[in-house]
Amino acid sequence: MSGSIEVRGLTRTFHTTVRRPGLAGALRSLVNPERAAKHAVVDVTFDVAPGELLALLGPNGAGKSTTIKMLTGILTPTSGEARVAGVVPYEERERNARNIGAVFGQRTQLWWDLPVRESFAILRDIYEVPRAEHAARLREFDDLLELSSFWDTRVRHLSLGQRVRCDLAAALLHDPQVVFLDEPTIGMDVVVKEQVREFLRNQVEERGRTVLLTTHDMTEVERLAERVVLINHGRLMLDGTLEEIRRKFGSTWQVRATLADPRAEVVPPPGIALLRHDGPRAVFGPDGPEAPTVHQALKAVIERFEVTDIGIDEADLEDVMRAAYVQAAGDT
Repeated sequence: MSGSIEVRGLTRTFHTTVRRPGLAGALRSLVNPERAAKHAVVDVTFDVAPGELLALLGPNGAGKSTTIKMLTGILTPTSGEARVAGVVPYEERERNARNIGAVFGQRTQLWWDLPVRESFAILRDIYEVPRAEHAARLREFDDLLELSSFWDTRVRHLSLGQRVRCDLAAALLHDPQVVFLDEPTIGMDVVVKEQVREFLRNQVEERGRTVLLTTHDMTEVERLAERVVLINHGRLMLDGTLEEIRRKFGSTWQVRATLADPRAEVVPPPGIALLRHDGPRAVFGPDGPEAPTVHQALKAVIERFEVTDIGIDEADLEDVMRAAYVQAAGDT
């Protein structure tokens, strides 16, 4: 499917030589090396629809970057298969490169000693982008990312935030259908992070690009992604929307309401428990596994009671994902 990512049973195993202690051990390793297998990614299956931004999450060493390297064609899987915009990335690397853009937060695809503008010109020629299209895209990216104030600066002299903004533009200059972002905002200040988030929202919502994002920043996940895939120890542990994950791992929401009639009988809607009731103030929470989401509960309370003030307290997404990680670790 055009613009989609399809992953089926993807597995990558690395083999390393076991180092034995001491000089005698080193000699034995040289003469008769012992090989050990490390399973970086194990039987991972998921899809990303065209125009969807998916957050691929997991602890350090979970296999996120290895997965992205297979989808970008850098690594060949040990078993399983993947298609990116209809192309098998590790079999047709050049064709795949024309369909994708990639930003790795710790690395740059720009030329270190050249001004940014010249790097953009080289990428234009590599991807054979017509000059008029190239100029139009640069104007668009400049409007969104404010590049022109420093695009005559050598890459080595850019700040981290400036460099990543340039890398984002460089990754999209050839108008790819699919974009991979591996911790793109690591180390950025909050102002630049929000600028990058706004740019990504624009690319997904207005341009319909498919984006696969890895990050440890839960604010980024909450503001950008509707769906999350969690992997741990190389295995897929969870695939669902943020709302589903909150319901499963973060059921600590509360709805606080001030009732117009403090003497009214408070009988909560189905699936909602009355936690506290003091005069006009009532606090509601989830009641059992069939409890509604916090937004459904908010609507139900407003429809059942006449209220003068209402608010919600919801579990922080970091707490929710921490609970998901802990359960995933316990299941392995």
